[in-house]
Amino acid sequence: MLQRNSNLAVDTPSIDAAITSRFSCRAFRPDNPVPKHLLEDILDVARYSPSGVNTQPWKVYVLQGGRLRRMVSEVCETFDKASGDPAGGSRLRGDYDYYPSKWVSPYLERRRANGWGLYGLLGIAKGDKPAMQAQHRRNFRFFDAPTGLMFTMSRALVRGSLIDYGMFLQNIMVAARARGVDTCPQAAWNDYAGIVLRHLAASDDEMLVCGMAIGFADESAAVNTFQTPREPIGTFTRWLEEVGE
Repeated sequence: MLQRNSNLAVDTPSIDAAITSRFSCRAFRPDNPVPKHLLEDILDVARYSPSGVNTQPWKVYVLQGGRLRRMVSEVCETFDKASGDPAGGSRLRGDYDYYPSKWVSPYLERRRANGWGLYGLLGIAKGDKPAMQAQHRRNFRFFDAPTGLMFTMSRALVRGSLIDYGMFLQNIMVAARARGVDTCPQAAWNDYAGIVLRHLAASDDEMLVCGMAIGFADESAAVNTFQTPREPIGTFTRWLEEVGE
């Protein structure tokens, strides 16, 4: 069990490496599951995430084996039906809006660059909707990861708890990366929250926050060479100084 120590020496390069080398893995080795003790270690570290008035809003479901396969099968079947029925697909919606209903600059350009960069790497031409759908569908197979994580929180909580949740998820991803384990956070599951929550046997009080694939990356897969660009600090930082200084 992790014990905090205020005198613990911090290995800055290792921490920085875990953060900067983390990536959204989109191809896992299905026959190489993460051992339970390692998953427990990762979650044990992540639980030290900060949260407003120590609410600790997170609840984690670990899916493997038959439980994972049954949920994946139903969601993929529903996805396939929705893909052929635009009206039916529009009725699928999560408990909260993750993306804006209208994209504006510079977020629209970043979104497009991300999408076309990934599709270009995979040889998916612009306008090839079947190929795009097929790639998107891989979300609902956890990109072949042998373990899927689902995260819920109480419906009694509000948006501030989603900020807390983001820090918890980041801790999981960084702690995993530090141990040679890869992850892919997935908002795509949110539109299928009704199906997911039923498979989790979650209570009526719970809402789905997101999913996450976790496992060991397939290093031979081209998709795992995809790197998303990051803005330099000068783009998002303003240094405010007193006039006359």
